[in-house]
Amino acid sequence: MTSLDLSATRADELRSAGLRVTQQRLAVLDAVRRLPHADTDAVIQAVRADTGEISHQAVYDVLKALTDAGIVRKIQPLGHIARYEGRVGDNHHHVVCRGCGAIADVDCAVGEAPCLTASQSNGFVIDEAEVIYWGTCAQCRTTD
Repeated sequence: MTSLDLSATRADELRSAGLRVTQQRLAVLDAVRRLPHADTDAVIQAVRADTGEISHQAVYDVLKALTDAGIVRKIQPLGHIARYEGRVGDNHHHVVCRGCGAIADVDCAVGEAPCLTASQSNGFVIDEAEVIYWGTCAQCRTTD
C-alpha cells in the first residue's frame, strides 16, 4: 500500500468516526499505528519527524479525540504513563515487563468480550474485561 493509499484509508477512518480530517489527526493516527504502545512523547517525536512542528497540546487533543472516537485505544498499566495503540475492537490484553516496562499484546484467551466471567456483577452489565499480565521480558531475563 502506498503512502497516498494509506493516507486515504486513514482519512476514511476519521470520517467514518465522525471526525474532521486534518493533517494533525492524520499524522498522529499514522504515528500510533506505526508505534504500538507509544507514549505521548514518542508520538510527538514521530509526528515532528514526519511533518514538522506540532505542539504537545495538539497531540494530547488529537489523541483524546481519536480515543473518544474508538479509533485509538489508551492503556495505562499501574505505575506507568499512558500508552496508545491502533489495535482496537478485538478485546486483546497486554503483558508488561516489570524490568523495562515493555508492553506486548496478548490475544484474548477465551472467546468474545468480556472473555472473563465475574464472580459477581453487582448489578452491572459487564461488556469488557481488561487484563494485564505482568512478568519479565526475554531481554531483561538475559541481562540479570
